[in-house]
This record gives sequence, C-alpha cells and structure tokens, in this order.
Amino acid sequence: MKINRIMYFIAISAFLIACKKDPSIQDQISQQESEKEEVVEEDFNYVVEQFADLKILRYQIPGWENLTLKEQKLVYYLTQAGLSGRDIMWDQNYRYNLQIRKALENIYTSYNGDKSSKDWKSFETYLKRVWFSNGIHHHYSNDKISPEFNKEYLASLLKETKTQLNEDALIVIFNDADVKKVNQAKGVDNVALSAVNFYGPNVTNDDVTSFYGKIKSPNPDKPLSYGLNSQLIKENGELKERVYKSGGLYGAAIDEIVKWLEKAQGVAENKAQGDALALLIEYYKTGDLQIWDDYNVAWTAATEGNIDYINSFIEVYNDPLGYRGSYETIVQIKDFDMSQKMAVLSENAQWFEDNSPLMKEHKKDSVVGVTYKVVTVAGEAGDASPSTPIGVNLPNANWIRAAVGSKSVSLGNIINAYNNAGGSGRLKEFVHDEEEYELEEKYGQLADKLHTALHEVIGHASGQLNPGVGETKETLKNYASTMEEGRADLVGLYYLMDPKLQELGLVEDWEKVGKAAYDGYIRNGLMTQLIRLNLGDDVEEAHMRNRQWVSAWAFEQGAKDNVIEKVSKDGKTYFNINDYAKLREIFGELLKETQRIKSEGDFKAAEDLVEGYGVKVDQTIHAEVLKRNEQFTSAPYSGFVNPVLVPEMDENGEITKINVTQPKDFVSQMLEYSKSYGFLPEVN
Repeated sequence: MKINRIMYFIAISAFLIACKKDPSIQDQISQQESEKEEVVEEDFNYVVEQFADLKILRYQIPGWENLTLKEQKLVYYLTQAGLSGRDIMWDQNYRYNLQIRKALENIYTSYNGDKSSKDWKSFETYLKRVWFSNGIHHHYSNDKISPEFNKEYLASLLKETKTQLNEDALIVIFNDADVKKVNQAKGVDNVALSAVNFYGPNVTNDDVTSFYGKIKSPNPDKPLSYGLNSQLIKENGELKERVYKSGGLYGAAIDEIVKWLEKAQGVAENKAQGDALALLIEYYKTGDLQIWDDYNVAWTAATEGNIDYINSFIEVYNDPLGYRGSYETIVQIKDFDMSQKMAVLSENAQWFEDNSPLMKEHKKDSVVGVTYKVVTVAGEAGDASPSTPIGVNLPNANWIRAAVGSKSVSLGNIINAYNNAGGSGRLKEFVHDEEEYELEEKYGQLADKLHTALHEVIGHASGQLNPGVGETKETLKNYASTMEEGRADLVGLYYLMDPKLQELGLVEDWEKVGKAAYDGYIRNGLMTQLIRLNLGDDVEEAHMRNRQWVSAWAFEQGAKDNVIEKVSKDGKTYFNINDYAKLREIFGELLKETQRIKSEGDFKAAEDLVEGYGVKVDQTIHAEVLKRNEQFTSAPYSGFVNPVLVPEMDENGEITKINVTQPKDFVSQMLEYSKSYGFLPEVN
C-alpha cells in the first residue's frame, strides 16, 4: 500500500521500435555512457522541465559513496531487474500501449520535417504525456489523454517516417472508445468499462466474482492472493487465467528480471536477504501464489542490511475489482539517521493500537513486526515511475501483516526533492488567514512526514477482520482501496493531535503540528485537490476519493457546532477550522466506523460513505477553485527521471566502481529505456 505522491506534493508546496535483444552487461554500460552525461552541480537543480499539467524533477542519492562496492553492485543489479520489467506496466495499462509508444518514438527519432509547427509541438507534448503515464491514459485521472493534433496529421507522420501502427491502435487515440483506464463508477460493469489490460474482451464483473468465488485457498486462514499475477480472459466462452511467469504471459521480460535478480542474490548482504530473493526468483519462474506468500513472509522478516527493494506485481489500485497487481519496483538504501529517529513509531505501535478509538473487538491484541525506515531511493520502475509514491507499507496480505508484520518506508530523498522544487503561491491563495499560512510554512513539512509515517506504520498495521470475514477486496469490492487508504489516513489524523507525539520526542509542539496537518488536509480534501479535475467530473481515483469523503463527512458532522466553517471573503471560499479538538473527535468517530466496515465486510456502508461523500463534487466551488488556480503556472502533477548507475569495468569485465549520473533530460531517458529494456513484443 502506498502513500500517494500527488497529494503530498500539493500539500507541501500547496500544490506543488523494435524490441531490443538480450544485451550483455557491457552492452548496457556502453549504451548508458553514450546516451547519458553526468550532471555535476554545486547547487542541485531539481526541476528538469514542465509541460502540459506535468513537472519533471530529478532526485539525488545521498550517501552513495559510503556504500561498499558489494552494496553498490546489489543496488545496480536490483535497479536493472526493475527496469527490465518496465514494458509490463505499459501493457498492463492498456492493450495497445506498446504499439502506440513504439510508433510515436519511431516518429520522434526519424522525422525530418517541420519541427517548428504547432502540430509537431503538440505531438512532442503528447508523447511526453504518454511516457509519463506509461500509456495513453492519464496517470491520475485515468481519462484517455486527448492529443492536440488530428488523426490526419499523425497519419502523415506515420507515412513520412515509414512507421507501422495497427489501424485499431491509431483510431483509438482519437475516438471515444476505452475512455477510462479504470472505471469506478457506481452501478456499471466496472470490468467491462475499464480499458486496463487485466481482463480480456467480454469479461464482466460477474465473471470475475464467479470465477474467484469458486476457488478456495488450501488454508482459509492464510488466503492466497488469487488473480494477483494473471490476466483473466474468455477462450471459447470459458474463463481462464494467463499467468505472468517465465514461459507465460510477459515471460520475455520476466526472464530478464530473473537474470538480474540472480546476480543480486549473488551479492546479497545476508542469508535472510538472499533467501528472500531466491523465493522471488522462484515465484517469477513458476507464478505459484503460495511461493509469493512464502516470499512475502521471508521478505518481511529480512530487516537487516542497508539495501532493500520492492519488486513484482503488487498494488491493486488499477484493477477496478482489486485483484490484479501492477508491476512496480523501488530500490532503497537505508537512511540511518532519519530511520533511527522515526523507529520510535514502530516501537510504540501497540500503544497506538491500544489507545485508538476502534471497537475493542477490532483491535489487535498484539501488533507484530512493524518496521519503519526512511530510505533513499536509488531507482524506480513500472507503476512507481515516473510518478512515484512517497511512502509504502507492504505486504498487503492481511494475514501476513497480522502474523508476521510489515515493512513501512518513507522515501526521504523523493520527499526532499518535492520540498525543494515547489513554491508557495497556491498556498497563499487558498489559506484562510495569516495564522494558517504561518502554521503551514513552519510545521507543514513535519506534519506531512509524520502523517506519512503514521499512515504507513500505524494505520495500515492497525485493526483486524472479524472471524470468518473474507478479504477486503472480496467484501468491499470496488470500494476496498479507497476505504483502506481513508482508514489509514484517519489513523494518522487522529494521532497527529495527540501529545504522545511530543512525549516520544517526535515534535516540539504537538498542537501546532497537529493544527497544520488538519488545516492542510481539510483545505486539500474540500478544495485544492479539485484543480486536477475537469469541471463536471466525478472523483474517481481511490486516494482522491478518500480525502474527499473523510473531509466532507467531517465537515457535515461538525456543522452543528461550526467545527469547520465555510467562509466567504472577497468573493472567495475558504474552510476554516474553529475547533481542532472537536475535529479530532470527529476523525476518531469516522475511524471507528471505517474499521467496523472493514472488519465486518459491510459493503452497503462502504458504498454509502464513498458515494455519499467522496464522488460528487460541489460544482460551484470547483468552478471557483479552477478560476483561482488560473494565475499559477506551476504544474499540479510531478514525477521524476531516475539517476543512472554506470559501472566501471576492469580488463576482466569485473565491476570496480559504480558512478551515479543524471540523465540529460526526460526525453533522453525515456528513449534510452525503450531501447535498452524493451523486451516485450508489440502485440499482446
């Protein structure tokens, strides 16, 4: 489970053609050296470029030089493994994505015509947007990206550059088909109306629930994650899975992932880490979900060492029914100083559980194995790149979290890059008064860091299901993701106004930090996040929904006592918190109810909460927010290029050193990735 990157950025800044064949290590190093150049700057420039609604940033890897060569090799191999699966995410997002990307890239690199025209500039922007989103659907809204050029212009580019593109793929760029990557609307067939490539043609909601309803885990107390690593299709009217594995679906890319993971296993820091990698390799080879659980148990328990990673088909947000995992990888280096400071949350996890407002039967008697680290990201791929989370808590299986524990990480250098790349213009526009502005400026970043930590370490680890209640994806269905993220947010919100944080030495003034956190959350949930929606749109993204239903429910519950006041001043709307203590009580009430819904599997209550408070938007406020936002040029979404790890070799082909460089720009990195890691065929 991940903390969403976009909302954090907005909060802290007040928005802030052919497949490449199996290359050797030396081939990849040569390509990297020819395509990249090192950026050496005394004052690091975090901003790469901006286009459309997107800002491209870069991040550093502080402390790299302090790693041993063996540790550097481990990071390098894990990063290469991650990038080797990059095309999987593209194909998962939409069945024509790889065809379209390769065609657009061939045009970009081959076209010798007029590059000063408006159409060509629009073509360049469209290609960059497609790169950013790993496909033709917007990375956040899930809407199909509309090109600002017509079909005839693209057809002329294809002809002039002798580029092949299937007619169906060409047409779908411009027509009204497959308009939503993930459709979460109520009362429709979400699977049939979602363009995401997790399901074959003619597969419906009922097909999915029926298919998996008939499958029982060997051990019902340890349910396997059926559907996580496969595509469900109909073949001659019969449902069947195409499993992601070596020799199966995505096998060509998975074999490359395995190759690099085997190299990583050879330089593992310790036996536990090596054993976990061995299980991950076996899982990729077999697609066996029991091995996946065995791996997660081993990976969760492997807490020693300076290097860690996330790799495989993990988060289920892109599946409208929450079964199938998107491919993602994050390679991490421990930030020793910050991890030591924040480990106090892990050490006191039981106190937070015992003192939460949950019903007694929904509390865990023993919160086990919650580890929290601040980490430095060394590389990302798949669903984590270019748009990256800022915090992650895994594994997702409830039984593993209860029996073994979980790992929570905060991506310190990513957060630092966001902090150094933003401005304060939007904040001044949307805060109610100077006091709110000063609280955000002085305490906002700390409040956000603590909310991330509380959300991941305490939130996702808290609570338990009632005996006999199925997994949340089965009981709450299409509302499972937003309910879980809202529940974890509420845990963080409840404790951000608790003097316990000051007692633990995490803050110097718990009340001011808490106020800054509450101001930012309500301002965001009721107003500022709306800059990412077109007027008239419903809220569909899971995290965005949860912030709205939490904020809107709290606003309504406190209306009688004027806890949150809707203020009109000089023709502008603001939301001002008058009673922070009462608001904390309201958050506690909602947390209790949200946990009850999860623990009991109460689908109707989840539906009422999300549809009643999290989907529909106040159109008057939305129009006002969009109008007020027009004065700002900074893009509402941000993502990253990755640093490039370039090994130096001796005469025997052995790595002697690995240098960290920065890509020239976003375009060069995207083209390099396609050339070096394009292991999947164009047609799936």
